[in-house]
Amino acid sequence: MIEVKNLTKVYGSIVALDNVSFNVRKGEILGFLGPNGAGKTTAMNIITGYLPSTSGTVLVQGHDIMEEPKEVKRLIGYLPEQPPLYTDMTVREYLNFICDLKGVELRKRKSQLDDIMYLVKIGDMRKRLIKNLSKGYRQRVGLAQALVGDPPVLILDEPTVGLDPKQIIEIRKLIMALGRDHTVILSTHILSEVSAVCSDVIIINKGKIAAAGSVSNFSATIGSSNKFMVHIIGPKNDILKRINGINNIKYVDFLRVDGDVNMFLVESKADIRRELLNEMSKANYPIIELRPVGKTIEDIFLDVVSKDAHVREEK
Repeated sequence: MIEVKNLTKVYGSIVALDNVSFNVRKGEILGFLGPNGAGKTTAMNIITGYLPSTSGTVLVQGHDIMEEPKEVKRLIGYLPEQPPLYTDMTVREYLNFICDLKGVELRKRKSQLDDIMYLVKIGDMRKRLIKNLSKGYRQRVGLAQALVGDPPVLILDEPTVGLDPKQIIEIRKLIMALGRDHTVILSTHILSEVSAVCSDVIIINKGKIAAAGSVSNFSATIGSSNKFMVHIIGPKNDILKRINGINNIKYVDFLRVDGDVNMFLVESKADIRRELLNEMSKANYPIIELRPVGKTIEDIFLDVVSKDAHVREEK
């Protein structure tokens, strides 16, 4: 659906995007994750045709944004971080205006707008001036304008920024519903948003893709760690002493006790499961459970950012 190849954007001496490439499949909700200033918005502005690239290509359903900009823009609904609203219009007037801009046929307009307003739950607000709407409803109107013309691709830049917790939950549910019929790129720096909404994730930092994968196996493929959950029967203090005596242990956290079973979180610099099993076997302390704990998206994100900062310091 979307192919981004070797995308680069340079402002003077600043490289905002550095040879970025990725694909987004049909029906996928891709989380575009990164700290502020990472290059997320620049990439989205290039994909949507609002900004030219220095080099590289963007294809949407096989159409090149540079060679066929009108066709690509017809395929994309875009919600910038600041929704492009005319606040002195009513909701209905504004959406009719968007229909004019996007060339929606008059005979299809009423039914399409009714469907969109029902979907984003702003039907009761159709006669209200936009300036009198809450932040949450303005975001919904922004989503509605992105849906006008029934584009197969939606690009949403920080759609929940500035919303209260209830509004955030509502917008996330709406994005998930939209993902059933649209390909979605969701830009955010909110880590929990990716886990809650997206099927795939790209972490971008300092203009480069630092990590990418599906949310379901992100930890297994990218964020493997030597962190284990261990349930052991035996005296807590002696177990702690024995685990800490194993080479390459970083830390041991005692979590809780359930009957005679002590539960620990163990992290090491290397795989110490064999040594741990041998040590507990020598003491005759049965291990009831020993399972790896994959890194979360938050862990991976912090690793990526920290590693990048360390490399820059060394330079």
